[in-house]
Amino acid sequence: MILPIYTFGQPVLRKQAEEIDATYPELPQLIQNMWDTLAASEGIGLAAPQVGLPVRLVVIDLDVISEDFPEYKGHRKVYINPYIEEYDTTEQDVSEEGCLSLPGIHEPVKRPTRIRVTYQDEEFNEHDEWVEGYLARVMQHEFDHLDGKVFTDHLVGLRRQLVKRKLGDLLKGRFSCSYKVKSKR
Repeated sequence: MILPIYTFGQPVLRKQAEEIDATYPELPQLIQNMWDTLAASEGIGLAAPQVGLPVRLVVIDLDVISEDFPEYKGHRKVYINPYIEEYDTTEQDVSEEGCLSLPGIHEPVKRPTRIRVTYQDEEFNEHDEWVEGYLARVMQHEFDHLDGKVFTDHLVGLRRQLVKRKLGDLLKGRFSCSYKVKSKR
């Protein structure tokens, strides 16, 4: 089932998400719904708060960009209770980001290119790994949602000022997108 994506201004996007375990109600169905929603919105990552649930669950599908990035062929993963444990700040990259919860807004964001993450997979097996490149960027973006942040929170100076008007338009419902949303208005 395709779920509505909560847009900027919805309180759930600013909440600290809670951990879940294997007893979380209808978890397999929720994961499937998140995959369906991600595909319908043509995104590459989706965090549970973006569909209105303040829980630590993320799905990432980089297979959709594998034509340009062959190293991500088949990368379609579920991350349960994920955390960024370390940032390797020796190398950082600035790249444009957008977000399904902030339709129409795209801004350059500086992030470390390598991070250490811990998470559980769908079978609740523990993982602790270093991730780099584009996947590291996507994880940072999606895991931010679990901590009540959006990518525009990383902007500084003039860029931050310029995006305030766009965020105001989102709050007033002045935007359009091709997927189902639940907006503040």
